[in-house]
Amino acid sequence: MLGVLQDESEVRRRAMRFVITAGPTREHIDAVRFLSNPSTGKMGFAIAEAAAKRGHEVVLIAGPVVLKTPAGVRRVDVVSAREMLKAVCAECRPGTVLAGVAAVADFRPKISAKRKLHKGEMPGAIELVHNPDILASVKTKGVVKVGFAAETDDVLASAADKCRRKNLRMIVANDVSRRGIGFGADDNEVAFLFPDGAVERLPKMTKRAVARRIVERIESWF
Repeated sequence: MLGVLQDESEVRRRAMRFVITAGPTREHIDAVRFLSNPSTGKMGFAIAEAAAKRGHEVVLIAGPVVLKTPAGVRRVDVVSAREMLKAVCAECRPGTVLAGVAAVADFRPKISAKRKLHKGEMPGAIELVHNPDILASVKTKGVVKVGFAAETDDVLASAADKCRRKNLRMIVANDVSRRGIGFGADDNEVAFLFPDGAVERLPKMTKRAVARRIVERIESWF
C-alpha cells in the first residue's frame, strides 16, 4: 500500500499539462458537403484518458467525433483545421506538451458556400488551398511537441522527415493501410522515432495500451 501511495505522490509531484488534438477535421465545400478522412479520434482520446489517469492536466481539442470525453479532461470541440489551430494556440503556453494526434485535412476548398449548393450550381472543379500545419505553426517557447504520422508507404522514412521538419521531440508512426490497426480500429502497432534517428518499435496492442506507453515516455523526459 505504501508503494502505491508513493507512486501516486510521484505522479502528482511531476504533473504536466497536455494539449492533445484528436479526430478528423472537416473542410466545407458548402453547408452540407466537406472534405475529411476516416479518423474516429480513438487514439487521441485514449492518450487524453491515459494522461488524465496519471494525474496530468489535459485539454482535448477534438474534431467531429462521437466519442465521450474521458473523465478529468477539458474538451474543446472544433470543425476545421483553422479552428483547431486557433484553439491549440490559445491553449499552448511554456511547459505544455502538445500531442498532435488529429488527422488534420491538408487542404480546404478556396471558396466555401454558406448554403447547400444544388447540383447545377456545383463547379466542375474545386480549387484547393493548403491548410496550416498545426504542429509546425506553434512557435511558443517551452512547448514540447509530439507528432503522429499515419502513413501507407515508406512509413518510417516519412515519419522521420516530419519529425525533423516540425522540430518534434518524438513522432509516433503507424501504417494505416494495414487491416486492424488503421483508422477506427481498437488496436494499433506503432514506432516511436526521435530527432537523433533512434527508432523504438512497439508490438501490436490496444490503443489504450499504446496511449499509456506514450504518456510514460513523455513523463520520462521530465
